[in-house]
Amino acid sequence: MQRSGAAARRRVRAWRTKGEGRSTVILVTGGAGYIGSHMVLSLLDAGREAVVIDNLSTGFRESVPAGALFVQGDAGDPDLIRRVLRDNGVTAVIHFAASLSVAESVRAPLEYYANNTAKTRNLIEACLEAGVRRFIMSSTAAVYGNPTSLPVAEESTLAPISPYGASKAMSERMLTDVAAAHQLDYVILRYFNVAGADPAGRAGQRSCMATHLIKVAMEAAVGNRAGITVFGSDYPTRDGTCVRDYVHVSDLVSAHMRALEHLDAGGESLILNCGYGRGYTVREVLGAVEAEIGAPLDIEDGPPRPGDPAELVADNRRILERLGWRPQHDDLGFIVRTARAFEMSLLDGG
Repeated sequence: MQRSGAAARRRVRAWRTKGEGRSTVILVTGGAGYIGSHMVLSLLDAGREAVVIDNLSTGFRESVPAGALFVQGDAGDPDLIRRVLRDNGVTAVIHFAASLSVAESVRAPLEYYANNTAKTRNLIEACLEAGVRRFIMSSTAAVYGNPTSLPVAEESTLAPISPYGASKAMSERMLTDVAAAHQLDYVILRYFNVAGADPAGRAGQRSCMATHLIKVAMEAAVGNRAGITVFGSDYPTRDGTCVRDYVHVSDLVSAHMRALEHLDAGGESLILNCGYGRGYTVREVLGAVEAEIGAPLDIEDGPPRPGDPAELVADNRRILERLGWRPQHDDLGFIVRTARAFEMSLLDGG
């Protein structure tokens, strides 16, 4: 732990007093990662107390904003989690820590079931033992597999076609079962394709050799990657490449803040899609990147990747209605522009 336990407890007591009953001490698992670091910024901006736990296997210590309490460790370590929850008076958990690559999950399924499912089980159990009753879980549109109708709604059949999607679907089921048996309120957010960076330049995606399309394109644009492979060109879509619903990371984080406020107000447990409700093909996204950088990318065609559905676009009506979520950055050009700005900052040592 990077700050003394006594100092942390004094700070927690002060924030509790000011919070007047709302969740003021939030544990963010995976808070040194791409989305988690943006979440911590948003919590601090809103006057919340953030405690971060991350084993730094894929996260970066420098991504954790100043003002958050950082604990280096594994979110699946029950003894550590119990101690962090107890010592810091945690009142809610936002769970990001997970393995994220569809293609990698096909190659190493047991790693995904261990990291995404078994460790989530340990985290939920520790929350119950510590009396933490508010839980927000990061899930994915990959739980739907190849949906039979689009846009895909929350009540659609879950039929994941990759171990990544299956590991998240199993975690969802586990959380809902536990909540039915115990006093636990939750919001599960099923993300579509997250991209972009903090508009103020404070955070972004640092991952080395990432698999997210826009990040990959930016690495290629600045010379940190030889080129880009388009995986599959004969899908039943308008140009033969996969279609995805891209959501700006800051809008995604604002959905988590809305979810936290919903639970604070005594709202019921929810499962919600988080996307904009429209999709872009791989080639359309790469075209937007080329327009932003003013140069062509080195692009080659490759075979489809196992586990990749042809098209995933969110039916987002429920999150708009139930959380009053209002996206601010629903613009592919803006998403690309913020991603490029952060990538350039990394070149400058940011």
